[in-house]
Amino acid sequence: MMVATASVLTLGCAAAALNQGSARTAPVFANGQAQIVPGFQDPKEWIHQELWVAAEFDTDGDGKKDRMHVDVRRPRQTATEGLKVPVIYESSPYFSGTSGPRNSLWDVKQEVGDVPRRRTNQAPPTFRAKHDTISNSQVNTWVPRGFAVVHSEASGTGLSQGCPTVGDAPERLGPKAVIDWLNGRAKGFTTATGSEQVYATWSTGKVGMTGTSYNGTLSIAAALTGVKGLEAIIPISPNTSYYHYYRSNGLVRHPGDWLGEDIDFLYDFVHSGDTTTAAYCNTTWRDGIFAAGRDRQHGDFNDFWLVRDQLPLVKNIKAAVLLAHGLNDWNVVPEHSIRIYESLKAHHIPAMLYLHQGGHGGGPPAELANQWFTHYLYGVANGVDTLPRAWIVREGGGRGALPTPYADYPVPGAEPVSMHLATGGNALGGLSVVASPRQGNERLVDDVQFTGAVLAQAEKSENRLLYATAVLTDSIHISGTPRITLRLASSKAAANVSVWLVVLPFDKTAIGTQSFAGLITRGWADPQNYKSLKKGGNYDSKAPGEPLKPGQFYEMTFDLQPDDQIVPPGKRIGLMIMSSDRDFTLWPKAGTELTIDLDKTSVSLPVVGGATAVKKALGAVP
Repeated sequence: MMVATASVLTLGCAAAALNQGSARTAPVFANGQAQIVPGFQDPKEWIHQELWVAAEFDTDGDGKKDRMHVDVRRPRQTATEGLKVPVIYESSPYFSGTSGPRNSLWDVKQEVGDVPRRRTNQAPPTFRAKHDTISNSQVNTWVPRGFAVVHSEASGTGLSQGCPTVGDAPERLGPKAVIDWLNGRAKGFTTATGSEQVYATWSTGKVGMTGTSYNGTLSIAAALTGVKGLEAIIPISPNTSYYHYYRSNGLVRHPGDWLGEDIDFLYDFVHSGDTTTAAYCNTTWRDGIFAAGRDRQHGDFNDFWLVRDQLPLVKNIKAAVLLAHGLNDWNVVPEHSIRIYESLKAHHIPAMLYLHQGGHGGGPPAELANQWFTHYLYGVANGVDTLPRAWIVREGGGRGALPTPYADYPVPGAEPVSMHLATGGNALGGLSVVASPRQGNERLVDDVQFTGAVLAQAEKSENRLLYATAVLTDSIHISGTPRITLRLASSKAAANVSVWLVVLPFDKTAIGTQSFAGLITRGWADPQNYKSLKKGGNYDSKAPGEPLKPGQFYEMTFDLQPDDQIVPPGKRIGLMIMSSDRDFTLWPKAGTELTIDLDKTSVSLPVVGGATAVKKALGAVP
């Protein structure tokens, strides 16, 4: 049960059975949700099929269309009673395993902007020549409720043919082919190379996709094709742009807990496919396309990253989308889901958002997911399409915690509030809605040996600048995407820039991966990209970075990661500026100096209630 939201989720849902008065077994619905039906419950009676579906592409250069390895689990009544059912579908490059020790990551001990040292390629995962069961995920949840469950292995993994393309078009077209097969538009075969066909005559043609991380990415990827029959998806912590995953605002930046990872490593990590095609795949994709396009030296956005960005294709989506993400996910950072959610709304595509305070993974409550698929796949009028659009778990709640409903995200009433800096940042400077004139410049010295958590707790440090509000007398609800404008000078031609928004006193108690109770959010940028950052980001720009002139000031504006957090009374909100972020950026030698012009530097916080709420919390309003 969901706490106070349970009555909202079940409002207007009446118990029903599709076959009242019939002797045949059929799905049953109560409170707008598909129920477990005894006739569907025995796994021994489920029908299990293995097949290969022909896709529209040839990634391994053999002149033949690649075939995707697929397995199906469905109620026996689909064969014995003529029952047709919708499908819950999950696709992944992980189902056949991944490579083992992380012994071939990039060396992060490198000066910013230098040519990176060559990476040693990872040994591929073991190829399994036979495995008719791809995965058991989703099966026990959905088959007893009257759905079929389908799994497929991504191109170049397991028994699927082809090469891993990591975000390129085949990752959209592979799942599309499976959905086309479920609708009678693509050919399925009993073997990887044979001609005997198999048909999905038991399928209604309505498909819902779900999955976490890469699997969630593939759910969106399929939807981007606009394929007919894909009615609803629930992506959990999806990576929606490989640029946003491996770069930030022109800067080489690694996903949390994977320091030194880049797109070629991910290719090696998942490449569990047929060893006879490995040489072609490695030469063509990893050592060809990836090596030519990733630009690990500069970190700039380019056409290679553009084709691996889902945002430009969101307008093609026909499926209803329920996104789930952790606000302290520092592997696939929150902007991956927020950017898609905002675009879905702009294109008037049915969308809902579930956010929790934990780290990577964590889907929406089971009741909400059930209602989502029940409504869009079985057509039950359960009201899920009229519910509040945003479901946000409040502070202290991680994956699976119960949410509070809001009309939208950012929470309505959130307005940007500009906060200005006052001197003293090597110890503790000021942060206020009122700008004090002639604050001058302050300096920090980069030293990657100190983590951000250590620097946030230090009473004084030359390695960071920290500015804080007065102690709050009332809570402040931050909801949305903070944005910082920096005017800075560097002592070198290239440097990392990292910014944290924190709660003081800083509490380093872990919530999720690379997360701390004292951390609100953070962001990273390359000052060499100052031209393309003037409007808050270079993701849609091809303006390359250019070397900085030491000592010259540059102005740059960029977004921190989206968040939703209520900072309680008795705390202070702090802005910390540093250079290298030990857990995410490259590790240059210590000594780079950054000078910040306090008078031209500010941070914009999205606060529910706007400036009035901030002034009240700071005691400026009775």
